[in-house]
Amino acid sequence: MRRDKEAVNQTIQQLLRIAQHHFTEYGYTGTALEAIAHEANLTRGALYHHFRSKKELFQVVFEAIHQEVAERILTESAHGRDEWEQLKLGCLAFLTAAVEAQNKRMMLIDGPSVLGWEAWRLTDESNSMRLLREQLLLMEQTGSLKPQLPIDAMVHMISGGLNELALWLALQHNLEESLKQCERVIATCLEAIKK
Repeated sequence: MRRDKEAVNQTIQQLLRIAQHHFTEYGYTGTALEAIAHEANLTRGALYHHFRSKKELFQVVFEAIHQEVAERILTESAHGRDEWEQLKLGCLAFLTAAVEAQNKRMMLIDGPSVLGWEAWRLTDESNSMRLLREQLLLMEQTGSLKPQLPIDAMVHMISGGLNELALWLALQHNLEESLKQCERVIATCLEAIKK
C-alpha cells in the first residue's frame, strides 16, 4: 500500500514538473494536456485521474511556484543583519523570483488571466503577503516601525508596489540595472515607515 502511494506521488510530481515546463514554454493556451500526458508516458485518462482539468493542473503548478517563491523570500531575508535589511532582502527576493523565466509567465501573465484576480490574490496572500505581514508585525512588536501605522494597509501597499515593480521589471532589457533601481526605490520607501 505504501509503495502504491509513493508511486502515485511520484507520478503527480512528474506531471507537475512537465506541466510547469509546458505552461512556462507555451503559455496556458498553447499547452495541451495530451502533450503533458504523452511526455509523462501516461494516457490522457490517467492524467484526468489526478487532475480534472487543465485549469486545475495549472492552479496546482501556480500554487507550487508561489510556495517556492515564499521559501526563497525566507531564505534570502534570513541573511539580513537586522529587521530592516531582512524586509528589504525579502522584497528583492520576491522581485527576482517573480521575473525569472520559469516563474514570470505563470505569476505575472497567465496566473491572473486564467485563475482570475481574486484567486491570484488569495494565493499571493497565503505566501508572499503572509511573510510580509509576519515581518511587519514583528517589527511593530519590537518598536521598529513608526507608531500607529495600520499593518494591513502597509502590507497591501508594499505588496501592490512589489507586484507592479515585478510587472515593470519583466519588460526591462537590462534586468541587473533595473533591479538596482528597484533596490534604491524600495530602500527609500521603507525609510518612510521606519521609526
